[in-house]
Amino acid sequence: MTTAPDPQQDGFRLSQLIYDTRYRSITIQVIALIAFMAIAAFLVRNTIINLSNLGKDIDFGFLFNRAAYDINQQLIPYSSDSTHLRATIVGLLNTLLVAILGCILATIIGVIAGVLRLSKNWLTARIMTFYVESFRNIPVLLWILAFMAVLSEALPTPRAFRGENPEASMWLFDSIAVTNRGTYIPAPVWGSGSAFVVITFLLSILAIWAFGKYAMRRFESTGQMLPTFWIKLAIFFVPSLIVFFLLGRPIGLSMPELKGFNFGGGLHMRNSMLALWLALSFYTGAFIAEIVRSGILAISRGQTEAAFALGLRPSRTMNLVILPQAMRVIIPPLISQYLNLTKNSSLALAVGYMDLRSTLGGTTLNTTGRELESMLLMMAIYLVVSLLISTGMNVYNKSVKLKER
Repeated sequence: MTTAPDPQQDGFRLSQLIYDTRYRSITIQVIALIAFMAIAAFLVRNTIINLSNLGKDIDFGFLFNRAAYDINQQLIPYSSDSTHLRATIVGLLNTLLVAILGCILATIIGVIAGVLRLSKNWLTARIMTFYVESFRNIPVLLWILAFMAVLSEALPTPRAFRGENPEASMWLFDSIAVTNRGTYIPAPVWGSGSAFVVITFLLSILAIWAFGKYAMRRFESTGQMLPTFWIKLAIFFVPSLIVFFLLGRPIGLSMPELKGFNFGGGLHMRNSMLALWLALSFYTGAFIAEIVRSGILAISRGQTEAAFALGLRPSRTMNLVILPQAMRVIIPPLISQYLNLTKNSSLALAVGYMDLRSTLGGTTLNTTGRELESMLLMMAIYLVVSLLISTGMNVYNKSVKLKER
């Protein structure tokens, strides 16, 4: 019995790198990589030569020199004798403060506006439509300036709080003062043992998350819904209050008081920070509202009708049926809005809020003459912050996505 000989395979030829589909994609990628590296090398070499002709080099040592300028909004101690590195950290913390507060408020506004746009009440739906269309079709810089103008011109001066019959009064049992120079709120005063209260508070938040997971698993397996709101409320307050009073109330409050021509004590929230925060929140909230609305509309109406047929109330239908399924549509574009809000915070320079752009990319850059180093460092910081936001939201997206069985 004879067998057919194996077909003889030709050796490798260079033409296969182009005409053979097994190698063509690799060839294209290698060529693209070489071209990219060549362009990058040319730009770096050209930059170094130009800097050398100007008598400059790339040096980040300026970060450890004295800054010699003040920053009006500080989350950590800082003075004009601090280094440019500390000024950069202060600016970064100010940027993160606005970004975090903005993302939280924008999400709340966007979810509420998105749901109300679908309301059967004609007036409510039209008001939300007017809000969305007006905010998202006007540049955010104009909104920042508009909020700053309102806060500076429409609010009372500190002098209006003086006298037996003052023209203005403080809010919430005389604990909050809203003026054209900023808003003054009570500030915590940390005493001995306050760290235990903070740790207990953080553990309470972790316990609330764990209880929410347990309640959801129990509901999925038995169909019985626990009174999660009141239980979470008790977990949130009771342990912290017990530790707080057992340790002799180690955390106090510094209340704002009118002293002379201005308020003293408490925490001063400048109008520049408030204007930036509110403008970014309402502007981004308009886009989030459309994302939420589109996510809800992406769910089949049969889901709602089935929930109603089972006797679920509209609020529970939205929370247990519609929103969990809509999250897979909402989360991906929501990440982009969070990134846009964080990057739009660099417009703080327009109202005098000292963020990363105003410190490292503004005063530090101008006083040291290190334009390239400042810009490279600022770009790297924004890149890292954006990647962290994207990573965190992607992890959350994987945790809420629908799981096939």
